Amino acid sequence: MARMVSVWLPHLPIERLQRESKTRLWPVDRPFALVGSEERGLVLTALNAQALTAGLYPGLGLADARAMCPELLTAPAEPKKDRDCLLALARWSSRYSPSLNVDGDDGLWLDVAGIPHLFGGARALLADMARHFARLGFSARLALAETLGGAHALARFASSAAIVIPQGKIGEALFSLPIEGLRLTEETTRLLRRLGLKRIGQIYELPRSSLERRFHARDAAEAVLNRLDQALGRSEEVRTPLFPAPDYTAKLPFPEPLITHEGLVAGLAHLAQGLADTLARAGRGAKRVRLAIYRADGSSAMVEAGFTAPARDPRHITKIFQDKIDTVDAGFGVDLMTLAALITEPLLPAQSSFATSDERRRQGELIDRLANRLSRDAVRKLLPRASHIPERAQAMASALDSPAIWPEQQAPGKPQRPFLIFATPEPLEVLAEVPEGPPARFTWRRVTRRVVKAEGPERIAPEWWRKLACVRKDRPRDYYRIEDDEGHRYWVFRDGLYQDGASDLPAWYLHGVFG
Repeated sequence: MARMVSVWLPHLPIERLQRESKTRLWPVDRPFALVGSEERGLVLTALNAQALTAGLYPGLGLADARAMCPELLTAPAEPKKDRDCLLALARWSSRYSPSLNVDGDDGLWLDVAGIPHLFGGARALLADMARHFARLGFSARLALAETLGGAHALARFASSAAIVIPQGKIGEALFSLPIEGLRLTEETTRLLRRLGLKRIGQIYELPRSSLERRFHARDAAEAVLNRLDQALGRSEEVRTPLFPAPDYTAKLPFPEPLITHEGLVAGLAHLAQGLADTLARAGRGAKRVRLAIYRADGSSAMVEAGFTAPARDPRHITKIFQDKIDTVDAGFGVDLMTLAALITEPLLPAQSSFATSDERRRQGELIDRLANRLSRDAVRKLLPRASHIPERAQAMASALDSPAIWPEQQAPGKPQRPFLIFATPEPLEVLAEVPEGPPARFTWRRVTRRVVKAEGPERIAPEWWRKLACVRKDRPRDYYRIEDDEGHRYWVFRDGLYQDGASDLPAWYLHGVFG
């Protein structure tokens, strides 16, 4: 059962400017307006109550406005700042619902299904919202109804500044409201009024064919009926939230703003336990978690952390975020904290004590702390990559990425690989008994060594698909495992083959050493 709240902020541009101004720029008893530039010149875009009382209105030219009201004070309109302010208010309003978005240039919508009882009922929810908006310096009109279209109309045209419509009563509530409440274009609204249709209730039972004849355009008539059906709940309205709602969230509101760092840490521990319990019931662990801190002045702070493996240990989650919130400023106080698991993966129960070692878990926790403290890319790990060429068979990635799936043991029949493989093979000077055979003697790093044992060759052919994309030409390699007269073992290869008429002779390289 949907329950939608529409928030209308009729004086958002002016109240935003008042909130940003450190000193009062104009007397409160003087008409004031914001002025924007349009194709037809300078026009009024927003007015205070005194300007409206003087007969001015949005869209009026500045010259005409000054002629009508010589004492009018003005300031430039800043639509981008107004939009940013509205988005900030939307993020702040996520304390009431995770599913919300802006509604035009001066409003918000929130899906509060299943939420009002947390505040003591629907009326208490709207009262709390109105109180917090007033504390932030914004006058808000609010309506709660079963449809977004109905709530939108009621917030803007109902007689009460905060109204709750019971389920199933939306038709009665909208009956006497003006036709402008249906969110139609200005041209469509003007035509409806010319036809004598000034109230929403007048088109409830109007035959569709009759409306089409009056509009002389089927699309326009369909638009009116579609908006009416959406407002009455006869058809669904597509709603796109501002940001995806996480499936697993823990919230902690405070009756009085919290100002101490110790209080934030205690609240974090409480949230971590709640989130861990929720994840445990779902059999999942968190790979990425976001802590949101909402301050009493309307600002907020977001802190995110990642984990190398799915986690739901509240102690570990608390420790990771405790390092991050040391620099968070509580400002004038924090009145809400939320902890949400943004990315989760299945996590089966595992024995963590008694007969099993928790060494791997401790290693993972250490990596988590280092990666989140130093930065995501500061701690890196190796990932396997599909390639037969040894130096291309692995890649570097952040330690917080998905776990590397390395084979538990070497595949049967595969030749042994050294424990240490050089990122770049080092050149050798080689003396071989026969051109195609293993080295009999080689010089590496200015030291000559005599080979007493050799095993091979293992041929690794070039990756033909890379030849299509790369300028350089790879050659076949013949790898040998060799041992010198001092017992040291090496992994060397001959790059290229001896062929009749070949201009470039093969070269020898040392690629790794055995332990």
